Amino acid sequence: MSASSGSEPLPSVARRLTQAISRLALALIVGLPIAGCGPAALLNALVPDDGYRVERDLAYGDAARQRLDLYLPDEAVAPAPVVVFFHGGRWEAGSKADYRFVGEALAARGFVVVIPDYRLYPEVRFPTFVEDGAAAVAWVRRNIGRFGGEPWQIHLMGHSAGAHIAALLALDRRYLATAGVEPGTLESFVGLAGPYDFLPLTDATLKRIFAADDLAATQPITFAEGSAPRALLLHGEDDRTVLPRNSQHLAAALEAAGSRAQLELYPDLDHLALVAALAAPLRWLAPVLDDVTAFLRATPSPAF
Repeated sequence: MSASSGSEPLPSVARRLTQAISRLALALIVGLPIAGCGPAALLNALVPDDGYRVERDLAYGDAARQRLDLYLPDEAVAPAPVVVFFHGGRWEAGSKADYRFVGEALAARGFVVVIPDYRLYPEVRFPTFVEDGAAAVAWVRRNIGRFGGEPWQIHLMGHSAGAHIAALLALDRRYLATAGVEPGTLESFVGLAGPYDFLPLTDATLKRIFAADDLAATQPITFAEGSAPRALLLHGEDDRTVLPRNSQHLAAALEAAGSRAQLELYPDLDHLALVAALAAPLRWLAPVLDDVTAFLRATPSPAF
């Protein structure tokens, strides 16, 4: 039936149906509290609990939230590549405990996975949470060899606010240098729906979180240069929490500077669905895990 007849074209109908099914699944799996369980707890309950082991609450600093969890694959050939994943939560919420589904997903692909907590607003403001991230990476660099990880093959990864932290660690060398991490330690950066270019600040809470004299220093895009580690930037085209232009702008800036940046945009995915697609029950939403795995296993880039 032609579009001129008044009926919707089949591709549009299929797209709308896919969106409806995706949103229903997400509502049921990650948005519906059941018997006192939060959304993340429900999602984590549906992922496999074998094939890896977890070392929990290892201290990388003295503060209560300076703790990290390790996901160690049973079948990995040591030394295994390492992924440090920073959770989201708008710099004021979130916990490493909510992201077992991420640890399982990457550990099942043979990576040693590190998921740190970091201090949040209002306890701290920028740049303290980035400095916590640097301290966590420094701990990984010093200690991960004891757990079968390769300390010279560390990949940074994050979702939302966590992607912002990971991006600043990858692009603004001052943070890791201050924490004592040697140049060349980072292999790559993977950002899921990260805010990399979000000036001017209009939200009152963000103005307090990023009450810096130099606002440009709060933006990862400021530090895009040719010596940056290779980057994979992923975003859902339906994201209205962090607009896709953040990833598009950073990818373009990195490419223009002579660095390697791969951009992946997923139709019909919003801010939550992008990271939820890493979980075993929701991988049908989009090939996010396959794309991340392929990127992480690609030929290593020169040290920066």
